[in-house]
Amino acid sequence: MDHVKDIQSLFRKFFGIQPEEIFPLPPTASNRLYYRLRSGDQLAIGAFNPDKAENDAFLYISAKLKDAGVHVPEVYQSDKQKFVYLIQDIGDIKLLDLVEEYKKNNDPDYLLWYKRVLDQMPLIQYRAAKDFDFTKCFPRTAFDKQSILWDLNYFKYYFLKLAYIPFHEQMLENDFQMLSEFLIQAPRDFFLFRDFQSRNIMIYKNDVYFIDYQGGRKGALQYDLASLLFEAKVGLSEAERSELLNYYLHLFSSFEFFNQEIFLQYYPAYILIRLLQAFGAYGYRGYFERKSFFLQSIPPALNNLKSVLQNYDLEKIIPYLSKILDRMIQSYENKIPLQKENKLNITINSFSYKKSVPEDFSGNGGGFVFDCRALPNPGRYEKYRTKTGKDAEVKQFLSQENRVQLFLENTKNLVASSIDNYLERSFEHLMISFGCTGGQHRSVFCAEELGHWILKQYDNVNLNMNHLELGGKLDDKNNVP
Repeated sequence: MDHVKDIQSLFRKFFGIQPEEIFPLPPTASNRLYYRLRSGDQLAIGAFNPDKAENDAFLYISAKLKDAGVHVPEVYQSDKQKFVYLIQDIGDIKLLDLVEEYKKNNDPDYLLWYKRVLDQMPLIQYRAAKDFDFTKCFPRTAFDKQSILWDLNYFKYYFLKLAYIPFHEQMLENDFQMLSEFLIQAPRDFFLFRDFQSRNIMIYKNDVYFIDYQGGRKGALQYDLASLLFEAKVGLSEAERSELLNYYLHLFSSFEFFNQEIFLQYYPAYILIRLLQAFGAYGYRGYFERKSFFLQSIPPALNNLKSVLQNYDLEKIIPYLSKILDRMIQSYENKIPLQKENKLNITINSFSYKKSVPEDFSGNGGGFVFDCRALPNPGRYEKYRTKTGKDAEVKQFLSQENRVQLFLENTKNLVASSIDNYLERSFEHLMISFGCTGGQHRSVFCAEELGHWILKQYDNVNLNMNHLELGGKLDDKNNVP
């Protein structure tokens, strides 16, 4: 792949040394491909994106945000003609991961992290917008009426229609027009991040950093705050959202341009448009692309929507849409308990090809069998021979191998298609087996990696992990591929 060589060239140009390791990061919903590069203590993230306009927007917005004092990854190098750029590696810890960890421990201090995020919002939304050339934004210069109508139609065609929620086309269109006309009356001379959520906020060196802002544009203040506080996956309580809203209002109260009464007048409608855009995304990814992971966000998003409809008087702006949303909530409240009971039992095995492929006793025919023998083998090295794929040294060895990462990404994509389909059809069992020569290193590592990934992606599965040869006799050094 030429773009990998181009990214390596950027690394060499910036650090003055050739990268010792390069491996792909998990794919995103976009066409962008990301790689982690390392040479000694020098780290970087390389990106390839065939869309030049989006690259230009990312590079321009990065510079403007950094000039405003916002914590974003530093852009080290770029080659616009080859569609690649090299940026600072700020690790893998997302705010979402941190919040989930705090919640597991019943620790409410994650709100302090949210306040640190809000501390940066005057810099992002106001200071960065000064002298900003919004014509450089992609795919649109502003979150204007056309953008709002696109989001509303996204919701209509990819959620309402695919979820079989009946509606009158013209009456719904009338409300879409009224809502969009109302929204564009709010002050909109600020930088709108667009996808301002905990997955795009990283924790690095005990501070918050921001990524995935290449879709930013001119817009209203309310949208990004709504995106952050009404994110379905996090599930902030009403009291928590109220506390954070007041904190945000206090931060902006010292600015002459800021009118709290006007902000709050439009805030509920911006919460609504953000929620509807999210429902469109869940429908597209879940119903259309059949990725059940996205459908899992629908129940908490419905709770958020229900809260908005109960706490804010939006019926005068959207009299017909309000009825459709009530119907949508009622429809899903009847379905949700059934969905929660549908659990897929997944068994993951590691085994040795010197023996035999594990038998599937569920009666479903055995599922996936993945051959790990083409991967780099830690068993060739004396220091790893008494270790297993669960030991830190072996995990580090295999994690740094590009071929292993590619193998795992391909495996995840294949397995995910079956899990999504099986959940949709209420199947009960799926077996996945990884084999290598001795069943100690590569197969164990891959089984563990896939298991952790599945548990992170899916709430409605039961996972059973079997390492059939763990602790067994090691292979002869001359008898490993």
